[in-house]
Amino acid sequence: MFYQLRTANVQLSPVDYSDKQVLLIESSGNMRSTVVFMLRQLGVSHIQAVGINDQVYYLLKEENYDIVLLGHNPSDPLTGMQILEECRYKKIIKPNTCWVFMTSDASQDVVLHVVESQPDAVITKPFSAAELKLRLDMLLYRKHALSAVEEAIQKGQLSQAVKLCDQVELSGANYDFVQLIKGRLLLQLNRFEEAEHFFKYRFSRLNEKESGPCLAQAYIGQQRYSDAKSILVESIAKFPLLMTSYDLLAHVLEKTGELEGAQEALQAATQQSPLSLLRNMELGRIAVYNRNLSIADHAFKRSINLNKTSCYRSAEPYLKLANVRRLEMKEVDDRQQIALYNQVEELLNTAGFQYPHDEIFKVKSALLKSQTCTDLGDTERAEQHLQQANILAKNLDEPFDIKREMLEVVGDPLPILDTPTSPKPLPAASKKVAHKHDPEMSHKVNRLGVTHYNAAKIAQAIRYFGLAIEYDAKNSRALLNLAQLFLESARQQKEKREERLKMVQRYLRLTVRMELSDIEMQKRRLLERCLQEPLEKLPEGSLGVLLK
Repeated sequence: MFYQLRTANVQLSPVDYSDKQVLLIESSGNMRSTVVFMLRQLGVSHIQAVGINDQVYYLLKEENYDIVLLGHNPSDPLTGMQILEECRYKKIIKPNTCWVFMTSDASQDVVLHVVESQPDAVITKPFSAAELKLRLDMLLYRKHALSAVEEAIQKGQLSQAVKLCDQVELSGANYDFVQLIKGRLLLQLNRFEEAEHFFKYRFSRLNEKESGPCLAQAYIGQQRYSDAKSILVESIAKFPLLMTSYDLLAHVLEKTGELEGAQEALQAATQQSPLSLLRNMELGRIAVYNRNLSIADHAFKRSINLNKTSCYRSAEPYLKLANVRRLEMKEVDDRQQIALYNQVEELLNTAGFQYPHDEIFKVKSALLKSQTCTDLGDTERAEQHLQQANILAKNLDEPFDIKREMLEVVGDPLPILDTPTSPKPLPAASKKVAHKHDPEMSHKVNRLGVTHYNAAKIAQAIRYFGLAIEYDAKNSRALLNLAQLFLESARQQKEKREERLKMVQRYLRLTVRMELSDIEMQKRRLLERCLQEPLEKLPEGSLGVLLK
């Protein structure tokens, strides 16, 4: 969860830095020495100072730091921006760690993109020891005050976290900070009417910047798109550099069929903050629906450029730009068609070379080639490519709807008119299907179960975890996930409670003699403790984050 740092003139208790673990990531040797000297003045004795390289991911994942100071120099082959974005994407950022982003580039492009990547604070180089101390004192003060809230969030106990927010004793700007956390938790819990009441006051009376988009999300959750649109337009007028408002406005306008307006919102956002790969892809997608091919072309070209250093890198920008070329072929003469057809082939070949293991892209590439040949009147080759797509799709791990994906690949029809088809149900537990022992497939299916659980599709999640165990009876993560789901089910419903509790005990027993990781051991102990408590005393919501 991201908390934007806002310093305030408050009297903080002195912070003891002697026991703090600090990781300093900075490519400049001189800057590293300067910051280390500042940290020593603060009383920090545990400092690990490293240059920027791929090894920092291992340190961040395996070690526990109180503070991470991350330097960004735009000329570095691997920038601080890339590290921050990658860590956020891979969920390496730990809630008890203070992240301070140090940049020598204070341009609007960089700062807005950094804010979207969600550090705890941004500080511009060069800075003084006093400025660094002020930032760190405030962050550590807040982290300490919110430790119980963060612990509840990590356990998935969001309702409990909401209650704990009301017990945090902070004042002034820090109080507003905690209230923002509480409101966002209400949104995560789908308590949209409460969130509406909460954020309406803060946006209209306190003129709080972050509350505008949050109030809009509360309206969207209630499908009140007109109200959401009004609030977002007002929010953009008041705070034109808050990119979240533009993204949400585009979403609302697309929902209501106003695609030209959605495109304009995304154009305005990308003009001010052009470094977001995902936003550029969204702009290109909407522009294709509107058949504004020049805008789509620019957006996808920019996406390909950003794709080189983004954690969201994939073959998708190449595929989308190739489709733009296909659409352009319809408006030109035969000679130009040949040149554009060659560009389609070149883009797809480049993506295939850069992402040789992307099996889904191979299916989509064949679909796009099929449609391109259809446009050119070459029905024989179009059918060959379509057959190839069907063969490739059958070998995928997940269900793949060829007809639906064809519509997505070629950018037609409008997505709001296209109802997704439901995936084929897995075999019922009573119909035993023989599966060969395949640990890799077991882990993939377990991850699908986690995805369905996070989407509140509990029945599907249980089926996927059961299938994961069929592929590998020793998949301890799937066993623990099943134990948690049956325990949550027993807590929520009295019917068949005893039977479900027996299932919990059974799955936990199966893991007793297994070699578990530290995280898995913690999960089993948590479930065992929960099993010893009266079910009525267990907290609402998830009993913990599922193991992927």
